[in-house]
Amino acid sequence: MSDMSARLLALLSLLQTPREWPGSELAERLGVSPRTIRRDIDRLRELGYPVQATMGAVGGYRLAAGAAMPPLLLDDEEAVAIAVGLRTAAAHPVDGIDEASVRALAKLEQVLPSRLRHRVGVLAAATVPMLAGAGPPVDPRTLVVLAGAAANRERLRFAYRSGDGAETRRLTEPYRLVTAGRRWYLLAYDIDRDDWRVFRADRIGDPHPTGVRVPARVPPEQDPAAFVAAKLHSSAPVYEVVATVRLPAGQVAGRLGAAAGTVEPIDDHSCRLRGPADTLEWLASRLLMLGCEFEVHEPPELRAYLRALGARAARAAQTADNLLTW
Repeated sequence: MSDMSARLLALLSLLQTPREWPGSELAERLGVSPRTIRRDIDRLRELGYPVQATMGAVGGYRLAAGAAMPPLLLDDEEAVAIAVGLRTAAAHPVDGIDEASVRALAKLEQVLPSRLRHRVGVLAAATVPMLAGAGPPVDPRTLVVLAGAAANRERLRFAYRSGDGAETRRLTEPYRLVTAGRRWYLLAYDIDRDDWRVFRADRIGDPHPTGVRVPARVPPEQDPAAFVAAKLHSSAPVYEVVATVRLPAGQVAGRLGAAAGTVEPIDDHSCRLRGPADTLEWLASRLLMLGCEFEVHEPPELRAYLRALGARAARAAQTADNLLTW
């Protein structure tokens, strides 16, 4: 592949991100002069890619939707299939591909013709995936708007419902999307409150980019995920579980994965489990799903919850036995 061909593909990949790129920034990214960027833009237009240009201090280049697909050369059916799959992955986060799904969906929807966007929307609305342990549903279109505003450094207005049900309107500068515990969170600077805030994406409604682009703010931490995790930890009730599990430590760690906390071997057939969690329901379900005997030492609230859960299960089983007898 020639240097020019490789550069054109790199340029096209940047333009597929839903934002406007100043010519100077594109030139810096690709290591060429602004004049070369202008010539490459003309070459892309000659190849049929609808590159739009806007003038002014906040102007730049943007790939318009509707006339060309990315260099992958997808046909209509393939494009629809990929878009629906990405929507599913975005709405139900999967470890390792959650944020990438949103970025890819944002790029794909940027260049989908309107007829295909309509088909994707209809098919997604009629499809209900059955995924175990899914978090609150999030409209993938909302995630695409949030991701686009963050990438474009564009102020965003939206309605927000807090945990107690209060409705507010927010004006923000989105920074990053973060997934945690099968939920999506938006880390953004809240203009009215003059501070950084973490918003649950499933509580965000009616997001509207304002068209106002702003310089990038310095984030509260270099790692957005660490900042969101600290905020969630400080705002949620946290229980520290200590339990003896009648399974080898390796099996417990393998079944619980990243949620295992600390697993210390006691002998070849049992181990001590320690770790935090924000809900008793989550703690109980994880322990019961191990499929073995266990004893809970801490917290006492978990022991009480398990007793109530066991009594409820016993009543349900007794009712079922009575119905069978009848």
